[in-house]
Amino acid sequence: MLTYSEMLTLHHAALADTTSLVERAALGPLDIATPCDEWDLAALLSHMIGQNHGFAAALGDGNADVALYAGPEVTPAGAVDAWEASATALREASVRAQPDAPVHLAEFDAQVSATLALGMQLLDTAVHAWDVATALGTTYRPDDATVAFVLESAGPIAARPGGTPGVFAAPLTATGSDPWTDALRLLGRDPQPA
Repeated sequence: MLTYSEMLTLHHAALADTTSLVERAALGPLDIATPCDEWDLAALLSHMIGQNHGFAAALGDGNADVALYAGPEVTPAGAVDAWEASATALREASVRAQPDAPVHLAEFDAQVSATLALGMQLLDTAVHAWDVATALGTTYRPDDATVAFVLESAGPIAARPGGTPGVFAAPLTATGSDPWTDALRLLGRDPQPA
């Protein structure tokens, strides 16, 4: 199990990786398909930005109104600035948070520790970075420690009765050939579609 400090380092790296992908995305149209059903690239980036702001507020104040998770309209001209502002807010809030502090997540109406909230964001950031990269026709794989964390977290998510509607697509069967591929498949993504 990762410590809060270790998770923080991995999350900051994933945010930096995603920033590079957002910079690339902003060079072209955002109305292209992504691995997320019904979300084009603009909608995916909006979701990611909204999540950053919502989790930043929740980590900072212990709670955040569900409206704070709503992402803005994203255009190529404004994508990088909007992403960077949200990533900065989340980095700063996560650095200040106490690992055991209670955090209410309004989207799920759940009370968790700051450590669990940060873990949720680490998984979300890494997987959505892959989504963005895939939409752009490139690849993304985080460092091995993040891969291991996402795979460990993906198993329980995939095992939830009824799945996680609105969060991840229905899980696909893991193959055991690669931990990152298996993690993505458990979260409803097919890195090697037929």
